[in-house]
Amino acid sequence: MLKSTIFREYDIRGVAETELLSADVAELGRALGTLLQRKSGRSINLARDCRLSSTRLRDALLEGLVASGCEVTDIGVVPTPLLYFSAVHMEADGAVMITGSHNPSEFNGFKTVCGATTLHGEAIQEALHLIQARDFATGKGSHQDVDVTEPYIDAVASQFELPEIAKGRRLKVVLDAGNGTAGPVVHRLLERLNVDAVELFFDMDGHFPNHHPDPTVPKNLQHLQETVKARHADFGIAFDGDSDRIGAVDENGEVIYGDMLMLIFGREILTRKPGATFIGEVKCSQVLYDELKRLGGNPIMYKTGHSLIKAKMKETHAELAGEMSGHMFFGDRYFGYDDAIYAACRLMEIVAKSGKPLSAQLAGLPKLVSTPEIRIDCPDEFKFAVVTRVAEQFKRTHQVITVDGVRVLFEHGWGLLRASNTQPVLVMRFEASTPELLARYQGEVEAALETAKQRRA
Repeated sequence: MLKSTIFREYDIRGVAETELLSADVAELGRALGTLLQRKSGRSINLARDCRLSSTRLRDALLEGLVASGCEVTDIGVVPTPLLYFSAVHMEADGAVMITGSHNPSEFNGFKTVCGATTLHGEAIQEALHLIQARDFATGKGSHQDVDVTEPYIDAVASQFELPEIAKGRRLKVVLDAGNGTAGPVVHRLLERLNVDAVELFFDMDGHFPNHHPDPTVPKNLQHLQETVKARHADFGIAFDGDSDRIGAVDENGEVIYGDMLMLIFGREILTRKPGATFIGEVKCSQVLYDELKRLGGNPIMYKTGHSLIKAKMKETHAELAGEMSGHMFFGDRYFGYDDAIYAACRLMEIVAKSGKPLSAQLAGLPKLVSTPEIRIDCPDEFKFAVVTRVAEQFKRTHQVITVDGVRVLFEHGWGLLRASNTQPVLVMRFEASTPELLARYQGEVEAALETAKQRRA
């Protein structure tokens, strides 16, 4: 039977050849089919990424879904957002994406949509409980193959008319698909847009021979940065393996992280929708929240996790939500799910219409220094308690935000400590006005963390 540890907060994920055996995945298909029918209905869309294990997992999962009585529409090897689109376009009751996302190539997993929401938390645990109890629905299911790529491209391309960035010159963009699922779809989409595109690694290849498709890791952006500068492009875009996360570099090759991309998008939205609500997560820069508020927006700091953010977005009717990792959820002009291909088009539109380079979209903002995510091993059974102890310590002396872990507010910056929902690790991040203050704040939080660990011992 599938190990309980692969049933995580946002998805079901493990090492494909040792933790996702075909017979067990067929039982998972029966469990997900049962759960989706009881919560939503029988019509289920199915898709997969281009990892080497994905076709085998599709075959096994499909067997279980059909055995449970589901009417399955397989839309093939496509980006995750295209599966989300298909569920809306075809009014499906649910959907399952087989993908390892940005994880190492030996991993794979399952993201599940139920009605208008993504299964997460306790709902994912319900699938495990159904397997343990062998509480499966049975019925005469069905299976058909459908291509929805053209309707998706029509829906996206019809929104965008990109002007020339200067007289006689189209926008020039370098796009790196990382040999993931974005390449074939983006190639067809670019043919419909007024853009001079340079394509990198657009052939799908589950070996990921050029670099791993995770745009949050700086070394994975080196090809993109070099090509942007060599080709004198206006900016560059990178996609993760299943195309639901975006990375970007400006015309100088400087990385623009998710929180600053969200700020660029948010500024544009506020020119049309004053007072709009935005959802960011606890790792995002304070500049994001301060600037959106200054412009009359309603920015809300919330928990990390794409499923959690989607739920909060629906609750607050936010126009945009985003994460440092590059998940961008557009309610404005779109369907509210994370789609890096659509986000790329929005970024092209902003730069083309402004006639200014990507770096200029962030002009005038405070120049702060920050750390990347700092990850520290900590057993699952202790990690949340450790964070609680650190929060209690800082509450005596500082203002803190505890929406997800503890974000300690210092005079000229902040420090974050939170427990990962998916791994036995603690995550830290820091931001300050100077490198010296950054080091001081980091030192204070690390000292408090060490004290909390000793109390645990």
